[in-house]
Amino acid sequence: MKTDTAHLAWDQRWATPERHNEWATPEPDVRAVAERLAQEAPDGARPRVLDLGCGIGRHALLFARLGFHTAATDLAEAGLGELRRIADAEGLSIEAHVAPMTKLPFPDGCFDHVLSFNVIYHGDGQVVRAAIAEIRRVLRPGGTYQGTMLSKRNAGYGLGTAVAPDTYVREEDMAEHDADKVHPHFYCNARDLIGLFEGFELLRLEDQRHEKPGSWHWHMLAERL
Repeated sequence: MKTDTAHLAWDQRWATPERHNEWATPEPDVRAVAERLAQEAPDGARPRVLDLGCGIGRHALLFARLGFHTAATDLAEAGLGELRRIADAEGLSIEAHVAPMTKLPFPDGCFDHVLSFNVIYHGDGQVVRAAIAEIRRVLRPGGTYQGTMLSKRNAGYGLGTAVAPDTYVREEDMAEHDADKVHPHFYCNARDLIGLFEGFELLRLEDQRHEKPGSWHWHMLAERL
């Protein structure tokens, strides 16, 4: 089966404006790293950053407001439309592309930092590996990556139908509550994650619970070797 399909659910979600508010505020972890990168940038420099899987653009907008040269990608066109609307209203320049995470429309080594928050685990292991390879390709050596992965401690691990190793889709009764759960999700432990990110030096790795009970996600910061 095709496993990189979660954008279909998110495109429907972003087409409903009342769903935007819950995804409008940047994550504290992301803001902290973004502000540190802005402070550390040489005077007059505008580091290039990519928000991969940007949704409606809460983090791409944060980067642009901090003065970064910002690009954003997503396959959910409704989300990109909202990002463009807000950027235009604020006079911000953000390079936005409809593109899959497994085939990014950028040259090698062109970014100083890539963010992908709650994105690249939407697929099976093959999709995840392809996305990580693309992240590494577009980062310059010494560039940084910040992202999340679903933990095997997450309450969703093992639920539903296994469609590939460590990859599950939830049954149809989940669709009305969280429509993206009927699309494949990949889970990993720390050992798996370290193996997936070969070619990176891990700077930080922590299993954090998000808002819902049992919603454990790995939060990571890494440097491209």
